[in-house]
Amino acid sequence: MTKDVREKYWSRYASHYDDYTDYIVGKTLRQALIGKLRKEKNLGDVIECGCGTGFFTRAIARNASDILATDLSEDMLDRAKVTLKRFQNIRYKKIDCQDILFPPESFDTVLMANVIHTIPDPHKAIHESYRILRKEGRLLIVTYTDFGLDFFQKSVLAMKFLARFGMPPPHGLKNYAPEELERFVQAAGYRVEEMDLIGDRPKGLYLKGRK
Repeated sequence: MTKDVREKYWSRYASHYDDYTDYIVGKTLRQALIGKLRKEKNLGDVIECGCGTGFFTRAIARNASDILATDLSEDMLDRAKVTLKRFQNIRYKKIDCQDILFPPESFDTVLMANVIHTIPDPHKAIHESYRILRKEGRLLIVTYTDFGLDFFQKSVLAMKFLARFGMPPPHGLKNYAPEELERFVQAAGYRVEEMDLIGDRPKGLYLKGRK
């Protein structure tokens, strides 16, 4: 799947993305994840990979010195600029988080919120995040999951997704179990400081890793 095809897939949903996601996973879960992110202090220089509409970016904006909000989609970035217009410490750049063209040790924190499950090559993205982090830098991952749901519950979730987004991108969408995500991040060199499973049906994973 080419970068252009991926950009077109997500760009067509930019204007309705948050409403669609609220419908699929629920506002309560999204707000719970926002609450977790707001507790992260002294984030320093942050790069957010896959900022989308800026929904999660605003949760950390007051706790960071500077934020570079990036996304593959120009349309998503345009939405984020509107969502986050009151914040003066946020910059925007079109970047594929599988190929982050910054020197090593450029940032104190990497945020990947609601993106790791959408990436064709998540291993490359995680290794890129490790490369650009400074020593003792933080990796924050937020991702939705159907972990722990029964067949019927998973089917309802899938039908909700299809009703709003249609067929998923050709490379598919990944559902991580907590232990799987933890092992995946550790394999890139991180030590995992926190791994939380949040919510009821569906759930969210919240991982904090340290370089």
